[in-house]
Amino acid sequence: MSFSQRLFSFTKNFRPQLCSRSIKTTSSVYTAKMTVRDALNSAMREELERDKDVIILGEEVAQYDGAYKITKGLWKTFGDSRVMDTPITEMGFTGIAVGAAMAGLKPICEFMTFNFAMQAIDQIINSAAKSAYMSAGLVSVPIVFRGPNGCSAGVAAQHSQDYGAWFASCPGLKVMAPYSCEDARGLLKSAVRDPDPVVYLESELLYGQSFDVSDEALSSDFLIPVGQAKIEREGKDVTLVSYSLGVGTCLAAAEELSKLGISAEVINLRSLRPMDEETIFKSVKKTHYLVTVENGWPVCGIGAEICARVMETDTFHYLDAPVLRVTGADVPMAYALNLERASYPDTHNIVTTVKMVRNIQ
Repeated sequence: MSFSQRLFSFTKNFRPQLCSRSIKTTSSVYTAKMTVRDALNSAMREELERDKDVIILGEEVAQYDGAYKITKGLWKTFGDSRVMDTPITEMGFTGIAVGAAMAGLKPICEFMTFNFAMQAIDQIINSAAKSAYMSAGLVSVPIVFRGPNGCSAGVAAQHSQDYGAWFASCPGLKVMAPYSCEDARGLLKSAVRDPDPVVYLESELLYGQSFDVSDEALSSDFLIPVGQAKIEREGKDVTLVSYSLGVGTCLAAAEELSKLGISAEVINLRSLRPMDEETIFKSVKKTHYLVTVENGWPVCGIGAEICARVMETDTFHYLDAPVLRVTGADVPMAYALNLERASYPDTHNIVTTVKMVRNIQ
């Protein structure tokens, strides 16, 4: 059994702790339930049908349907010229994808995990992200780098790192991190149509999660603008800001906090670069308290960036207590299940931190 087959077999039935939720869109009509896996698949299928220049390449994305079945059925529909298996050489096929983008194609380059993208970091940063700047705008690189990012189930340190802060620190890249099916479809379709390189960070632990999907989100023209956050739950006592898998944990924590009489507002960032700071500022000015949540490491993380932006603006004067961060443990991810679970935030961590920032015993 191949490595990817073992990974898929191990994780296909894994379910992280999430609360029940509904998704607010401009349409209130929900017509279907869909998994994040199927949402990503349908978004790519529609973009392949819409634009003949869109291609997909990566390890096992074609005949095997992808390590996590995200590209299931696409090779059978679109053939070898549009959906291409590559050797296990991230630097090589990423360079091919970047060159194809420079030549006018619109590649979707899949990494089996973004940990493996470190093998191709020169192509992502020095070739894709910087070419528009170095060519005075003459060279466009319309490419999407996508795949699972952050903590996964039972895959230890070399497959579980969150690279959100890494990529978000690089000018020339746009960085997206979807949570729901609505995010998965709307953000991925926007990423494919964007003229700049986009790093699209998915969560393996969300692939099998089902969400209600509106008529609007099912439309082939449904797009979510880059850099637009979403208030998943309105509140008045504290602001919780997170992205990807952390949003579900925040929503679960908000349910627990409501039992204590604390009304938490939950913001789903969706985009890490550009970041919708105005939505954060507006919420903080209403609640006067802020807690950031991420599965990545604390040092120079997304939470630290949010703290800095709040401190550098007049939003600081609306705070009634210092901003607190809930992050992954500052260690490489352990393999042992009990240590793995202790390495990334859970509902209890968030509830405890909110009680601390609100000075509630």
